[in-house]
Amino acid sequence: MHFVEREPDMMAIGGRLLADAGQGLDVMVIDVAVMDAAWQPGVRAEVIERVLAALAAACGMERPSPSWWVNFRVIEEGSWGSSGRVLSVL
Repeated sequence: MHFVEREPDMMAIGGRLLADAGQGLDVMVIDVAVMDAAWQPGVRAEVIERVLAALAAACGMERPSPSWWVNFRVIEEGSWGSSGRVLSVL
């Protein structure tokens, strides 16, 4: 998981920059990268919802901010490496 904070003038909701919305929102992109496996749409949705709920709970918020975005990316087999070698789920 990779967390990136963005300035309000770098993100928009509904075609409007958050900086212009005047809401003082925290802007964040959470990138969840997983190795290729059986990531059905329902499982992906559950992961995204749980990540957002856990982040809201950690921040003492009732629900996640609309300016928090989660990307769920599946890295294809043979496209993930560490320690000088390609990793595999096979």
